[in-house]
Amino acid sequence: MMATLFSSFDPSTNFNLSLNWLSTIIGLFIIPFSFWLIPSRLNFIWMKIIMTLHKEFKILIGYNKTQGSTLIFISLFSLIIFNNFLGLFPYIFTSTSHMTLTLSLALPLWLSFMIYGWINNTIHMFAHLVPQGTPPILMPFMVCIETISNLIRPGTLAIRLSANMIAGHLLMTLLGNTGSTLNLVMINFLIFTQILLLVLETAVSIIQSYVFAILSTLYSSEVN
Repeated sequence: MMATLFSSFDPSTNFNLSLNWLSTIIGLFIIPFSFWLIPSRLNFIWMKIIMTLHKEFKILIGYNKTQGSTLIFISLFSLIIFNNFLGLFPYIFTSTSHMTLTLSLALPLWLSFMIYGWINNTIHMFAHLVPQGTPPILMPFMVCIETISNLIRPGTLAIRLSANMIAGHLLMTLLGNTGSTLNLVMINFLIFTQILLLVLETAVSIIQSYVFAILSTLYSSEVN
């Protein structure tokens, strides 16, 4: 039972070619059409979200940094939130619940920050290993702790996103599988509960994409 349940999060469950990963690129067939149409309310809402994120990321990165530096983080937010929302529809594989995608986003991003920081701002990176005001006797321990916390950052980014996306979908699957054994009153209660969980998953989809993007921005601001 558990093997069958968790296999729903495996992209190669039904096809040998892993066609479920096609859900990741569905947006490429939808988004370009918006550039050829008169801007709608949805376009205005999305542009408002992008400008709000741009202002917030710019504060974290710094106003004097390279122009366009927030573009990668806004694109990261857009990619994650789009795939999170796609996963809420039936029979569409949630690609952000798989470590293959989340780690592919987090690891190159963190690695590029580290390479850039250690090559261009070596002294600054060494200074980050010892927080200000640390007693001299604790400095060796703080260097070890800060190094470990720095090394596990891509893993925490990837696991946080995938675990949060799996948890809600798994709970909805477990509750939905009990529907055939319930009476009419309990089925109505189950449907109401599933709707509430769907609303919660919608909020989680937005929050987790924002958390991933904002943490990536914070990590990039530390290397400058």
